[in-house]
Amino acid sequence: MKISRILHAGYAFESGGTQILFDPVFENPFSRNCHAFPDVRFDAARIRALRPDAVFISHLHDDHCSMESLDLLDRATPIYMYCIFDELFAMLRALGFADVRPLALDVPVLVGAFEVIPRRALEADVDSMFQIRAEGLNVLNVVDSWMDPETLEQLKPYAPWDMVLWPFQTMREVDVIAPSRAERGPVALPEEWPEQLQALAPRYVVPSSCQFRQEPWSWYNHALFPITYRQFAQAVGEWLPDSQVVRLNPSVSLELSAAALTPAAPLAWVLPVGEQDVDYAYDPDIVPPPTADIARRFAPLTAEQGALVQDFCRSGLLARYQDMELPEDSYFATPCVWQLSVYDHEGGAQRFRYRVHGDSIALTGDEQAPTWRTEIPAAKLYAGLMLGESLTSMYLRIEGAPADADIVDDPLIRTLFDNAIGAYQAAQLRRMGIVV
Repeated sequence: MKISRILHAGYAFESGGTQILFDPVFENPFSRNCHAFPDVRFDAARIRALRPDAVFISHLHDDHCSMESLDLLDRATPIYMYCIFDELFAMLRALGFADVRPLALDVPVLVGAFEVIPRRALEADVDSMFQIRAEGLNVLNVVDSWMDPETLEQLKPYAPWDMVLWPFQTMREVDVIAPSRAERGPVALPEEWPEQLQALAPRYVVPSSCQFRQEPWSWYNHALFPITYRQFAQAVGEWLPDSQVVRLNPSVSLELSAAALTPAAPLAWVLPVGEQDVDYAYDPDIVPPPTADIARRFAPLTAEQGALVQDFCRSGLLARYQDMELPEDSYFATPCVWQLSVYDHEGGAQRFRYRVHGDSIALTGDEQAPTWRTEIPAAKLYAGLMLGESLTSMYLRIEGAPADADIVDDPLIRTLFDNAIGAYQAAQLRRMGIVV
């Protein structure tokens, strides 16, 4: 069985003349602002010439399901996707794929020499993972999900696994959004990982997913990614002394057999650029720059784009918020004043204040100081509204949120993302001139 890394969570598996792709992304940057780390380029002409026997997509997130990447593939390619939302399947068909099939948990899919079994992830309404079988070998692709305890019990009888593709990075998404609440100091690997990996007892462990960082100037590069390849390999070596940790950089291929793991010819259509054995450099004491300084990094909005942002802050946000139902235990269930500061390309801020109580929201004056403050560059707010940009790269910042408050109850986060199913993919299709 030949296993090759494309990028991030993307892999190509080959056996007996059959080739299947998992979560293929052929873009750099991908997801608008995820810069490949290590750096790569893609040979689009060679990708268009590929004829994979199937593509498997683990879930709808934009770093796993990209219409611009799938657009390079032959439209006769069967697409298997785990997703509970019909909108994504409609988008794939609108892109031109005729053979689009939903995946069901624990129901095997046979493609040539391969048997692929979707397995339940901890967030089963979003994620899935894959058990991949061929040539008497068992590989577990955990993608970037968290292991469900019941699934672990289901997978234990297959131990020892031949290979496990394990998501090694624990991104500190909440900490960069609300840095005043972040805990300082080094970050330990999740306490459940040793038991989970020991139960699987893999011969080989590949540190998987998370092959990206933000722009070179971004403070996120030293705050969002706390785990290094070195730290992960050392820890797994202690937990599993009989296992081998194998790093797979983009394009790198390996031949897995019952007896050994050997190098194989790399993917010709994934082109490494520069140093490949890079590692993350986490700084627990980093001081985030002001949002004004970050906003100066982005190009000015056009008059039309600026008007759209203004209209959203004055009316669209209010309408969206009132259409949603707030959890009863939310910080915003109690009356408060929320301030939204939107920073332009010169670092100037326009501040909007709202009185929020439960499901009601209204603009208010400056008479009362805000207790919850949200900041965002105008360029990123526009990108979130119109381009499907994900929260991870919006440089949204929250100040004043109590330690016990749920960050995702922030009114801007809720109005941008609570009902945004397939927003990124829909924006991609619009740029291609395709309306679903």
